[in-house]
Amino acid sequence: MAATIIDGRKIAERIKLAVKRDIQTIQTKGKRSLKLVALQIGSDASSEIYLKAQAKLAKELGIEYCVKTLAQKISQREVEREIVELNKDDAVTGIIIQTPTPKHIDAQRLFAMVAPDKDAEGLHPANIGKLVYEDWVVAPCTASACMTLIDSTGISPYGKEVVIVGHSEIVGRPLSLMLLSKMATTTVCHIATYEKGLLKKHVQRAEMLIVSVGKSHLIKGGWIQRGAVVIDVGVNRRGNTVTGDVDFRQAIKRASYITPVPGGVGPVTAIMLMKNLAALHKYRKGIDK
Repeated sequence: MAATIIDGRKIAERIKLAVKRDIQTIQTKGKRSLKLVALQIGSDASSEIYLKAQAKLAKELGIEYCVKTLAQKISQREVEREIVELNKDDAVTGIIIQTPTPKHIDAQRLFAMVAPDKDAEGLHPANIGKLVYEDWVVAPCTASACMTLIDSTGISPYGKEVVIVGHSEIVGRPLSLMLLSKMATTTVCHIATYEKGLLKKHVQRAEMLIVSVGKSHLIKGGWIQRGAVVIDVGVNRRGNTVTGDVDFRQAIKRASYITPVPGGVGPVTAIMLMKNLAALHKYRKGIDK
């Protein structure tokens, strides 16, 4: 029997309705709109797509959205000064650093410059650290999206063999901590796993598999354990086709649940950014944790 496809668009729409109600309540009580500022350094075609999508979603939710574009050749110190000013601005609820940044800019330092209570992406070291203590207010959006998609299956990670392929700061690493908080038996694979020829072995024992590498069809469908839950974060362009990191056509024959690409993780990631924004506002106001 073919796997059930996890429809990220439908899940995102349900979350969007809840977030919209939450934001309307916040704004009615506070008589001030929430404001999200995206800091963009230079120009990048892929970034423009994300910025437009963020602006559209913010408008639907009644959030004030502003893109602050800085010169391509701006110095690290000048960008950091811009962030300090945004941190001081009481009208700003949340800040995101649009990536990729130019090569001479250290994006990780910028993430650390954003005030933790304005960190809409959940990437400040203090917010990442709270994942260790299972006490987070916000978490990286893609990692949160993966957890939401897993939850949508109704299958608990408790005691499951969960394998994450990819150990980035925005997906693999924070996701491993979130899954450990759910008592999953968690393995993280990376380039060294692949180079030692052990990737297939790890994937084959995964009851839940999350892949975030950015390499089309890295994971072969035949590697998937029968009945596994598969979350494919990868988005890769092959000509006019968009593919994931998992060979979907073969994996769907073996998995119990699987996300499509596109239409899986992406839509949920986008709404998690806005959910984080509302959570930051409530945290600062003492309305909620």
